[in-house]
Amino acid sequence: MSVLTRDEAQTRAQLLDIHRYTIALDLTTGDETFESLTVIRFAARTGADTFVELKPAELRSVVLDGESLDPQTLDDNRLPLKNLAAGEHELRITASMRYSRTGEGMHRFTDPADGETYVYTQMFMDDVQRVFAAFDQPDLKAVFELSVTAPQGWTVLANGITEHLGEGRWTAAPTPLISTYLVAVAAGPWHSVRTEHRDLPFGIHCRRSLAPHLDADADEILDVTRACFDRYHEKFAEPYPFDSYDQAFVPEFNAGAMENPGLVTFRDDFVYRSAVTDTERQTRAMVIAHEMAHMWFGDLVTLRWWDDIWLNESFAEYMGYQTTAEATRFTDTWTEFGVVRKAWGYDADQRPSTHPVAPENVEDTASALLNFDGISYAKGASALRQLVTWLGEKDFLAGINTHFTRHKFGNASLADFIDSLASTTERDVHAWADAWLRTTGVDTLTPAVTTEAGTCSLTVEHTGSRPHRIAVGLYDHDLSDDEGRLTLRERLDVDVPQSAPQPIGKPPALLLLNDGDLTYTKVRFDAASAEAVGTSLSRLPDPLTRAVVWNSLRDAVRDGQLAPGAYLETARTHLPRETDLALVQGVLAFASAQVADRYLAPEERPAALTTLSSLCRDLIRRTEDGDHPGLRLIAVRHFIDVAAHPETITAWLADGTVPGGPELDPDLRWRVLARLAVLGATDEAAIAAELERDPSANGREGAARCRAALPDEEAKRTAWSTMFDSDDLSNYLFTATAQGFWQPEQADLVRQYVPRFYEDAVAVAARRGPAIADAVGRWAFPAYAVDAENLTLGEACLRDTDPTPSLRRKLADQLDDLARALRVRKAETP
Repeated sequence: MSVLTRDEAQTRAQLLDIHRYTIALDLTTGDETFESLTVIRFAARTGADTFVELKPAELRSVVLDGESLDPQTLDDNRLPLKNLAAGEHELRITASMRYSRTGEGMHRFTDPADGETYVYTQMFMDDVQRVFAAFDQPDLKAVFELSVTAPQGWTVLANGITEHLGEGRWTAAPTPLISTYLVAVAAGPWHSVRTEHRDLPFGIHCRRSLAPHLDADADEILDVTRACFDRYHEKFAEPYPFDSYDQAFVPEFNAGAMENPGLVTFRDDFVYRSAVTDTERQTRAMVIAHEMAHMWFGDLVTLRWWDDIWLNESFAEYMGYQTTAEATRFTDTWTEFGVVRKAWGYDADQRPSTHPVAPENVEDTASALLNFDGISYAKGASALRQLVTWLGEKDFLAGINTHFTRHKFGNASLADFIDSLASTTERDVHAWADAWLRTTGVDTLTPAVTTEAGTCSLTVEHTGSRPHRIAVGLYDHDLSDDEGRLTLRERLDVDVPQSAPQPIGKPPALLLLNDGDLTYTKVRFDAASAEAVGTSLSRLPDPLTRAVVWNSLRDAVRDGQLAPGAYLETARTHLPRETDLALVQGVLAFASAQVADRYLAPEERPAALTTLSSLCRDLIRRTEDGDHPGLRLIAVRHFIDVAAHPETITAWLADGTVPGGPELDPDLRWRVLARLAVLGATDEAAIAAELERDPSANGREGAARCRAALPDEEAKRTAWSTMFDSDDLSNYLFTATAQGFWQPEQADLVRQYVPRFYEDAVAVAARRGPAIADAVGRWAFPAYAVDAENLTLGEACLRDTDPTPSLRRKLADQLDDLARALRVRKAETP
């Protein structure tokens, strides 16, 4: 498929002015395709050639200004428009388009729970071409008028308010000027909860089979929505720019959510059908806030080209966490950001594929797609948080409101954004942007404490080039507490680089750089502080402070400066006392998935699993009083995941409950069964019986995961074939199968598939496109084969074959992580 280059987009933007799209979709023509009629009214500023994009199953007709064009001139996804005269034009295109099973374009899903069918669009980047013809680039905004013919009994949702005209015919109110990738349609027999707020219709929607679960959480979802909506109107001078606000929870969605104006789509995993923790509810609230922020930054003002994707995602990421903390009951969002999202950014920024937050050379759409990563989201949000710390929130908000006023319903670039900020402050934001947004890599800050006449001074040793404004926490032992409690003596504001050493008084028990986590950097400890961390980490008073400490330990393990076993022992000592759910979940996830499964040698893994099982048992015992259900749920989940012997969890499954709770809901039952499959303690009959008990979409995924995890040669052959020899699996079923296939306990059984992976991955990615390529690289990669042979095979694949850009990036990242795991193992070996 031809990708759009930046030069081509700039040329076309100079030539064309797009007025209006009139789109008619017919969703009643069968299970494989739908009909698409597009009328585009536009003007050419001068006479020239150009092209329009679409990816049809069949291109039926093309009419330009009343004259028929030959459909056979379609070249891949480009339809040439030759010898356009200057002036007004009308282009009419009719085509048959394919439904998607991969979450790209118009995705079609039939719910196994009740047989109902749903379709929805994901138009991002260049997938609008799978639904209707378009001049597909973000800076050719237009008005969109949409009509849909749908089966009887369906409801159609779109960017604007929809009206049912009868006999399955629906129309949507015309949009304001928006980009092609933001057009959205969702159709099916939705279950809906509707209300109004500030004289605007609000709605939340899901599959009918999830109706009881949406209804149970509707008040919380709508309360969060209203609170964030009100808070944004306090922050932003521009009012919400669209006519309604619908949130649709849709099946098999690839991302967390998508910011379509007026119709935000979310993965329907956010409609919880089983027990979840408060941190998971907080994550849902943050995603709601994140997507709503996009209504201004991304939809009202849109990037001009994809090199400025950070302008969308970094801003929404920052605003999502900040506004959730300000406007909802979830006030500790930055702790979860620090321990989960920030780690995503740190990891991405240390790989060879790293890029600046605002890269200067994004030459085409294929390259742009690769930059939706931990840098554009987490690092960019961290940079904005540091900017607010340095600039002040008042000046920051004044700058973005200037930006909205200057560019509303238009497009803007990094330069425009920085100019808007500069207009509201005396500070040199252009220099700040050069240092923070145009550079790569993670800085490291290390404290050096000197003592003279009983008084200490701090010098912050700085590896890297960015300026930082940080808080330095000085903590002393509480002499009245026998359990090693640390109390905050003082928190100092320090600018790095320093102009002079910072006096800190008497030696603290713990000196913590970046206390409060206001910048993006690794931090190290001096010797005395490292000792205090070992004895008193869990006795620090603030969870965000503890998050900074845990992140520092995580970084030290990954950098080969702290033995993986030492990290496990620190977790074993301090996690049983931890109260913050995000910290417990984050530390256990790293300890199991990275330390036990990858960083320790295979012969050390059984002891590590024993340590983690004991830790989880302690947490389960500690929560027997029922006062900490979220903590108990996390401990139960991880106990299941690290179980080395089947007896305990087999008894839980048979009884339908953990002694003292919780009862095993569908998600926990599938979790137990998956672990039993890995251990060889269940079989196909048990999996089939569980699927009969839970015939939902989640149940179908659970069964695929369990079947692929069975330690049986035939089960592995079947799983491999369904992933790589057939294109029948949807994106979610592919992922579930891949998640089950590779298991550390089954290294010998699946060793033969390690070399096969590279050849088969390249082929399936080329056949099935970016979404499946992403799933292949993320979930089907042999991550547990931590050996030089796997690394050599992967490097040869990158060197000697031609993976699609999406797969190439994923493989490069996985191989870098593999090389890091090998270095960590080597560093641990005496």
